[in-house]
Amino acid sequence: MTEITAAMVKELRESTSAGMLDCKKALVECNGNMDEAVDWLRKKGLASAAKKASRIAAEGLVSVYVEGNRGAVVEVNSETDFVAKNEIFQEYVADAAIVALKSAGQVCDMKTFNCPKCGKTFEERLTDMIAKIGENMSLRRAEMLEVNEGVIASYIHNAAGTNIGKIGVLVALESKADKAKLEELGKHIAMHVAASAPLFLNVTTVDPAAVEHEKSIFAEQAKASGKPENIIEKMVEGRVRKYYEEVVLEEQAYIMDPDKKVKDVIAEAAKELGAEIKLSGFVRYKLGEGLQKKEEDFAAEVASQLGK
Repeated sequence: MTEITAAMVKELRESTSAGMLDCKKALVECNGNMDEAVDWLRKKGLASAAKKASRIAAEGLVSVYVEGNRGAVVEVNSETDFVAKNEIFQEYVADAAIVALKSAGQVCDMKTFNCPKCGKTFEERLTDMIAKIGENMSLRRAEMLEVNEGVIASYIHNAAGTNIGKIGVLVALESKADKAKLEELGKHIAMHVAASAPLFLNVTTVDPAAVEHEKSIFAEQAKASGKPENIIEKMVEGRVRKYYEEVVLEEQAYIMDPDKKVKDVIAEAAKELGAEIKLSGFVRYKLGEGLQKKEEDFAAEVASQLGK
């Protein structure tokens, strides 16, 4: 039998918004398996989250850089927010986005890139910065988007300087339409992405396994209501549509005009500009997502409430 720790209960609570005791019971029932515990809570109607919340842990900055028909986004982590405010660190992060573009978003190639500012590789420059500032840092991830014809629009949220901040977004629009108008549209969609955090571009890109998994959860919830089978089927179909509206960019309600979906806004723009517009890709980096941060004090609080 797996020991259920306060830290495990805390993690489940944060990802589901369920009550502390319900989280502990779910973990006991599922022998400590976190994914199964999430599903157990959802089937019981005790979890309000439709998707797991990312745990923000690392400090640092995200940066974007666009040149011509290509754009790159990168994340560089530091141990403290104090270092993220350091001008040397900020310059490195801004340069990292430029290097990411030259390296097609491949971190391994970025590290071996010969940096003209110091005559060393980009990784050696990072090592020197670590020694100078006295804090561990890492070049965590990078990605590049490109269009054949059209624009790559970018947006930085919680900006700490030019093209650097806490959330970085790139949006790719393929079109022969006026570039200035496309840039404006792309910037607005990038702002929407920053706020709404979609997981998929369109319905066809949604992982079929993820849809089937959601269907099984919805079916269990519907059965618990005691409704007839034919009604349950319609309820599940409705919940799947709702799921798409939550996680698919094109299906989301446009944050600047919630009465329209993102795909409707793009279609209207295409009609107005007299040219087809295809939303071909997006990237959203939020600082620290997926990384765990030590919070011993809160874990101790949870433990005391559980009587451990």
